[in-house]
Amino acid sequence: MTYIALILSVLVGVLIVFGLKPSNKTAQLLLAFSGAYLLSITILHLFPEVYSSEVSNIGLFILLGLLFQLVLDFFSKGAEHGHIHIQQNMLFPWALFISINIHAFMEGIPLAHNHHHEYLLWAIVIHKIPIAIILGTFFVSSNIPKIKAILFLVLFSIMSPLGSLAGENVQFLTIYKTEITAIIIGIFLHISTIILFETSKDHKFNLLKFVAILVGMFVAFLA
Repeated sequence: MTYIALILSVLVGVLIVFGLKPSNKTAQLLLAFSGAYLLSITILHLFPEVYSSEVSNIGLFILLGLLFQLVLDFFSKGAEHGHIHIQQNMLFPWALFISINIHAFMEGIPLAHNHHHEYLLWAIVIHKIPIAIILGTFFVSSNIPKIKAILFLVLFSIMSPLGSLAGENVQFLTIYKTEITAIIIGIFLHISTIILFETSKDHKFNLLKFVAILVGMFVAFLA
């Protein structure tokens, strides 16, 4: 069920691109909702989990996750939180390809240790749908060969399941599951806060985005 949900989240996002052709404004509202949900799940559930463990200096691992995502952002140009820029005569974005798949793989690892925590699975699923929409829109609008775009999206869809599978079977990941979860918390904090707290270009209050954030937080509170 976990693997299927993760793969379907990317497929749903791509189908939305081709079926509904959502506007950039719609994608940004979905992204705001997912960011609010992800941040709320992190604070309400993941924080208490790692801080109730016997691992010392857990905050250092959270900071490590923040720094690691900063490095990934340098290569992905912020694709994980909705920033993709199309350029004329653009070649296949290998840096984006590698960094966003590393991100997807890592966020799947804690699922191996939290099968009873459905809120974590749904946080990742809800986060992946708008990202898949943005990636799908990016590939449709660019001149990148379709076969490469399809392979990119297929690989992206299976990276989180592969991360979860590795978390179940790789001894190192099992032994240090709490520390790894803390690193993932740092990654989630970085992504979700950038999504939520970036100011608009005109620095005006966006009521629709605010409502999307409130709904995301409320749904996470009910989880």
